[in-house]
Amino acid sequence: MRKSGPPKGLISYLVLELLDEKPRYGYEILKEINDISGGHWEPSYGSVYPILYKFEDKGWATRIERETESDRKYFELTDSGREELAEKRRESGGKAADFADIILGFYHVYVAFATDDRFEVETPDDVWRFDETFSSWIIEQLIRHHERDFGTFERIDETPEEFYEREGVELDDS
Repeated sequence: MRKSGPPKGLISYLVLELLDEKPRYGYEILKEINDISGGHWEPSYGSVYPILYKFEDKGWATRIERETESDRKYFELTDSGREELAEKRRESGGKAADFADIILGFYHVYVAFATDDRFEVETPDDVWRFDETFSSWIIEQLIRHHERDFGTFERIDETPEEFYEREGVELDDS
């Protein structure tokens, strides 16, 4: 179970990957992360710029000047930064459960707002609502994205415990 926010180190990893692609400035990185998330998430300036300065201090990135854009601070990945990126790629590969916890956790809260009598969320008719129709739309979008990226969606009828056992995943009892 995750405590809050995106998985630890996610933004740093994304910044390293984006800098490996080409030199970038902070706002450009924010917009690219927003695009990667399908427009559903963009970290704050207060998280990206300190990461860029930290990378510069550690020698993982260097600031470069562009005569045509002297007001922007571009950063370029160094060889040391590429070594760090290789390490972050290994670390990030083990964070799938963190992502699943975040996605499922917020979905459960969404459904609780719609179905749990403890919550009395009021929403106007002309905006997103916590109800079955909008829940169905969320799930439909997930299925469409799955099929776009992985192929035909097939339901999994196993319980979580059966699925974990089949996939050789240990349950986290924390």
